[in-house]
Amino acid sequence: MTAEINFTFEEMWEKIMACDRKYDGLFYTAVKTTKIYCRPSCRSRKPKKVNVEFYTTIQEAESRGYRACKRCQPETEHSPNVEVVRRVIDLLLAYHNRKLNLEEIASHAGLSPSYLDRIFKQETGETPRSFLEKIRVDKVAHLLKHTENTNLEICYAAGFQSTSHFYKAFRRSKNLSPSDYRKMTKELENDSEHKQQFRESSCTG
Repeated sequence: MTAEINFTFEEMWEKIMACDRKYDGLFYTAVKTTKIYCRPSCRSRKPKKVNVEFYTTIQEAESRGYRACKRCQPETEHSPNVEVVRRVIDLLLAYHNRKLNLEEIASHAGLSPSYLDRIFKQETGETPRSFLEKIRVDKVAHLLKHTENTNLEICYAAGFQSTSHFYKAFRRSKNLSPSDYRKMTKELENDSEHKQQFRESSCTG
């Protein structure tokens, strides 16, 4: 099973704004004005969106003249298990919309389920199962914000196997129902647009 991961610019932007360490190693944020590249989880001051490029490898970023951030040190690995865990995360991200169990995930990594569970938690602080659930919730949030798909369509597109699990997992993570989350993001988006229009009219008035 070969994992192929494709993120849109907007998805990657959302991850760096959230400093989401689940995506470390999957792509790198390069800032045109500073010529520095970082991990998605970097806590440095966020750049303007227009000044950002994304690369999938360190080599690609460095070939374009970017240098590693001294704060998050994206060029370094921190334990011998990092590469194994990264491969598992690649699998979870690529196939989050399928039914996955721990045995299948462990088989992909060439490990026993119990050993994978242990080293995965050591590196991420979570089990593969809870990590996968968070990936699915992230996908749900993205689809609620950027599509008009129904909750049911989004539930299955994100890989949830039942609507009850979908609603419980989303509320546990976001403290809102999917419908309320969509309403909130729309209101925030409209408010942002109104403020932008006001600033533009003030500048031209």
